Amino acid sequence: MQFARLYFLLAAGLLAAGWPAPAGAQTPTPAGAQTASPAAGQNANPAAAAAPLAPQTPAEAAPRQPSAAPAQPPGAFHASVSEVIVPVTVTDEKGKFVTNLDQRDFQLFDNGKPQTITYFTRERNQPVVIGFLVDLSNTNRLQWEKLREAIEDLISATLEPEGKPDKRYSGYLIGYGSEAELMVNTTADPEVLLARVRKLKPGGGSALYDAVHMACTSRTLIQGEPIEPRRVIVIIGDGHDTASKKTLDEVLELAQRNLVTIYGVSTTSFGFYSEGDDRLKKLSEATGGRVVYPLEGVYKDVDGYLSHPQDAGNYVLTVGTGGYASVVMNGIVQAVAATAGEIQLQYLLRYVPSETDVAKKYRKIEVRVGLTNVKVRARDGYYPGNP
Repeated sequence: MQFARLYFLLAAGLLAAGWPAPAGAQTPTPAGAQTASPAAGQNANPAAAAAPLAPQTPAEAAPRQPSAAPAQPPGAFHASVSEVIVPVTVTDEKGKFVTNLDQRDFQLFDNGKPQTITYFTRERNQPVVIGFLVDLSNTNRLQWEKLREAIEDLISATLEPEGKPDKRYSGYLIGYGSEAELMVNTTADPEVLLARVRKLKPGGGSALYDAVHMACTSRTLIQGEPIEPRRVIVIIGDGHDTASKKTLDEVLELAQRNLVTIYGVSTTSFGFYSEGDDRLKKLSEATGGRVVYPLEGVYKDVDGYLSHPQDAGNYVLTVGTGGYASVVMNGIVQAVAATAGEIQLQYLLRYVPSETDVAKKYRKIEVRVGLTNVKVRARDGYYPGNP
């Protein structure tokens, strides 16, 4: 288990970044936003999730804890976007997070027109609900034990960023082989997720798109979604799909409509190409996330590995040896740290669009930063209103 090392990497990165401690400031309601009447004990939220096909009343519980109600039926995971939330990641030319920007450093455009940013924060560890979508197909059998450890580390790093449970963070688990299955419904207890992950075994086909659709339709919601907490999906897999009833375009639109950011931890091995790579990148980049490849750099530090031919192939680090396992595990640790760090170290911008698109067409979002040699990563756009 590499969690101690992972936590050290995350802690060192956060201290180096000089982030302030999370504040308890309440979220302001933007001027002019359409505000729904909140349920008892629920804060008014102009973009609060609704359940048009089967309305449910959030349980009277501590703020942002999951309701004990059963998973909602398909179609219940919708967002009103009178206010739009835009998580933004800024990195320098070396890929390091730029964490000291202010609101005045950002410009935001909706379909090419400048918008007024009504809310801005750079506080770390903002409330978030994370869906862990795990590829249980046959393609992951070779590296499964290492991947399982990586999934455990990722759950711990994202739901326990300070090394202990935190009610600001919740997660759920969906495994997908030949079919997608909601294995753990939304919970703030990481131990429930970890216990289920330890029992997972790969085998069968891959229904990735059905898993994304399930994440957007069939789990219990938390009060305040998708604004606070915001919605994130992390796919641990190679992006291929052999068994889904849904299509890539269908689930991508569903994720965009519901203001979900998707990240990918690719399980594609070094030296191999999977058609799923492009699909995983499309899902991630169109929603403001990215894909990391923990297994692609296994030989990046080995000088002249192609000059040592073997019957088993041109590999200095032979599969199954301690050296190979160590390098693979290091790549996985770095990938987990990068994914967890990005989720926790984003700027959050909100705005109320200056124009209302009654046709509910897709609207493009562009975020600019007044600095050179930086990369800005944010969602491509959104769909106004409910589908």
